[in-house]
Amino acid sequence: MAILSKSNVPQFSVDVYQNEYLPEDGREVNAVVTVTATGGGTIGSAVAAPHLYAPGEGPSAAVVLMVDCSGSMDHPPTKMRNARDATAAAIDTLRDGVRFAVVAGTHLAREVYPGDGRLAVAGPDTREQAKQALRKLSAGGGTAIGTWLRRADRLLASADVAIRHGILLTDGRNEHESSEDLKAALDACAGRFTCDARGVGTDWEVKEVTGIASALLGTADIVADPACLAADFTRMMETAMGKEVADVSLRLWTPAGATVTFVKQVAPTVEELTGRRTEAGPRTGDYPLGSWGDESRDYHLCVAVPPAAVGREMLAARVSLVIPRPGDSVQSLGAQGLVRAVWTDDLAASTSINPQVAHYTGQAELAEVIQQGLDLRKVGDVDGATAKLGRAVQLASASGNADTAKLLAKVVDVVDAATGTVRLKTKVEEADEMTLETRSTKTVRVKK
Repeated sequence: MAILSKSNVPQFSVDVYQNEYLPEDGREVNAVVTVTATGGGTIGSAVAAPHLYAPGEGPSAAVVLMVDCSGSMDHPPTKMRNARDATAAAIDTLRDGVRFAVVAGTHLAREVYPGDGRLAVAGPDTREQAKQALRKLSAGGGTAIGTWLRRADRLLASADVAIRHGILLTDGRNEHESSEDLKAALDACAGRFTCDARGVGTDWEVKEVTGIASALLGTADIVADPACLAADFTRMMETAMGKEVADVSLRLWTPAGATVTFVKQVAPTVEELTGRRTEAGPRTGDYPLGSWGDESRDYHLCVAVPPAAVGREMLAARVSLVIPRPGDSVQSLGAQGLVRAVWTDDLAASTSINPQVAHYTGQAELAEVIQQGLDLRKVGDVDGATAKLGRAVQLASASGNADTAKLLAKVVDVVDAATGTVRLKTKVEEADEMTLETRSTKTVRVKK
């Protein structure tokens, strides 16, 4: 097996897909920007941890595992055992040299291992000690997730490492602190570490869990069957161990008179980034993209430019990738893309929609109408829910999003996918509805 060296870090590239042609006086420029990192130490989407790296040669990283230990984790009692086993499996997946800690979350946040505000260094002995400490975990108490996140932040901040990551598991609603307290904690932690969040069972609140992952640039998912937790935690930790570059930002420059309408991630999931902009100089803003390994993601940009006459052309936006540093300095990742605007009287050219832009516009709408449809279903608006979920079936079918189509088919009876004709099922398993809601933002890549 090959040993990876420190030089095996990803190289970034940017590709822009757009129709640059606008009609006379046209203003709106759309583009899909594909950001790709290649040549790092990952294999596919995961690493074969912990043995792929020579000792000390992996990217420096710290991970805190936050395990729900509230009273509901004892119903059934196997749930707590599954959580302990899953956390142990994640610890086994840690790469040698990674700093880590385990926090038991209730209405408080208790450090299970190593304790005293410290992080352990992963190795054979500390992994075994941590797994021994896990055996003492028991269920009892309430749920205050913001408290868990703040404790994780303090622990992660104590390490001088490149990658800071959290994994959070909950089985219930955040009932022992206010929504304002949770939001304040998320605001305090945003940009300081990334966090994957998982809901186990069906008694948790989807919007809470997905909101945590969104704010902290991580992933969210449901593990309806607690017996599947270990496999899920292993995959999550493998992916975390594959991250090699932290705090990447998409830097967007626009010319005088132009304004950014929106910036959103559209693959592998839909994630709104517009409101996360930080100013980085005249007509320049940075949008956080989180940590990267070997992977590719797509972003949809929309820029409003000043109208112009036929024959004019301009640079509508310049896209680059940077890592902000303390003060005003940045590290450039050496990748750049240009978004153009050209005014024409050729009707065919100006009305043509770029396939990538069209595809991801549909995928973003798909995520939106699923959420709207499920919300309407919950309040008993059968006609409204049927219309929205029917549109979702139509979009999923047209875009080839087979996974979402399968999830929708557990909530509606599909009469005609092409026209979006559906009937709401009279009986839907709660796990199926929650799975559709949790995974509604997952997209399929467009074939370029």
